[in-house]
Amino acid sequence: MNPNREYGIALLRITLGALMLFHGLVKIFVFTPAGTVGFFASLGLPAPLAYLTILIEAGGGLALILGLFTRWNALVQAAVLLGTIVTVHGANGFGFSNKGGGWEYPAVWAISLVALSLIGNGAFALNLGAKKA
Repeated sequence: MNPNREYGIALLRITLGALMLFHGLVKIFVFTPAGTVGFFASLGLPAPLAYLTILIEAGGGLALILGLFTRWNALVQAAVLLGTIVTVHGANGFGFSNKGGGWEYPAVWAISLVALSLIGNGAFALNLGAKKA
C-alpha cells in the first residue's frame, strides 16, 4: 500500500482524535462534569447522557489517536456530533460563526469521522479491532 496514503489517513485519524479529546477534556476541566450535566439538563437531556458524552469524547478521542477500534469509534464520535446538531447547533443556522455556532462545523467534523470509519486506521495505529486483510 502507498505509504503516503497511510500517513494521510493517520494524520486525519490523529487530528480528529485530538479534537475529540480536547472537547472531552474541556467538559471535564473547564465546564466541569457538573456544569456539563447542568447544560444537558437545560436542553432537556438526562444527566447520564452528559457523562456518556464526556467518556465518548475524551476516551474515544484518545482511542482514535492510538488507532484503537477506529472504524466503530469514529462512527460513535460522528453520532455524538450529529447529536450536537440536533440539540444545540441546528437551530443556529448553517454558519458556525453565527451566534451560538451553526451546524456547519459539527457536520463537516461528523462527515470526516464517517470517512475515517470507511478508510480505517492508516499508519502508526495499534490496530486493535481492525479486520485482517
